[in-house]
Amino acid sequence: MADRVYLRHSTDKQTDARQRHALAALIASGAPVYDDPATSSRQLSLDRVGFTKLLHEAAVGDTIRIADAARLFRSVADILALRPVLIRRGLHLRVESGLLSGIDLAADDPGTKMMVNVLASVLEFQRDMISENTRQGVAAAEASGKTLGRPTALAPDKAAEVVTAYSEGAAVKALAREHHVAPKTIRRVLDAAHARRLPDQLDALPVPEEPSGPAADTPVTLDLPGLLADHLRAADDDTIRQALIWGRIIRRGKGYSIRLTMPLELHHAALQQSAALAAEGAGPAERKAHRVYATRITAAQQQKTPGN
Repeated sequence: MADRVYLRHSTDKQTDARQRHALAALIASGAPVYDDPATSSRQLSLDRVGFTKLLHEAAVGDTIRIADAARLFRSVADILALRPVLIRRGLHLRVESGLLSGIDLAADDPGTKMMVNVLASVLEFQRDMISENTRQGVAAAEASGKTLGRPTALAPDKAAEVVTAYSEGAAVKALAREHHVAPKTIRRVLDAAHARRLPDQLDALPVPEEPSGPAADTPVTLDLPGLLADHLRAADDDTIRQALIWGRIIRRGKGYSIRLTMPLELHHAALQQSAALAAEGAGPAERKAHRVYATRITAAQQQKTPGN
């Protein structure tokens, strides 16, 4: 049973110095540190690269240590998606100092669940108030004629060149080297022009054909890897979330999968909604899980195709 330290700050102008000070004793003792720098609290914790790596490496009984609750979650939706994952994996969650320092926030009892939900509501309210004040400040600055934000890294004509080159097959990193900017700048330009439909990594994945005809409505039983299930629990698709609830959990060593019986169309929808796990920044285990599920869907579709 080990301690694992998690750090997060929201923008590239902030640091994690205060968090490291609060967790100094643990860090000095050699506890592994995972961080998500310049990561908004609006991004669910299960979608963050650093926290996902922590989950992959944590063993049953390990304790996640954070300086304050807002570093990990700041909304009711986030904690509702997070707690079942921690409970199922046998992990503990503790705030290092303050009023909550003596409480395991991942404990599976009604009192802790109620307290955590109330805490998440307060943190969400604080975040929304900060956002509202920021919007009001921006509106006032714009009304007074001030120019907001930093200058763009690429001029409009250069951005157009990037989009054209990408559509002709140029790689993101090659474009970044050519224009002397970070790859994320190139991706931002491409996304603004709607030039990237799917992450580059998906090109190498098996892409199942969309089901058609009567076979599309026939229920098919497939095992959904647990990493994809954890991601889909926070999705907006009520149909898929309901299918996860009714699915059968299959334990596989430290991991698990969920046996789902539903039309191939829904399996395709689940694969599409978990595309972030095959994107750049996702862990090897996540990419493998996405690839395995895609392969299972392809095999199921081929079996239902007449003549196979």
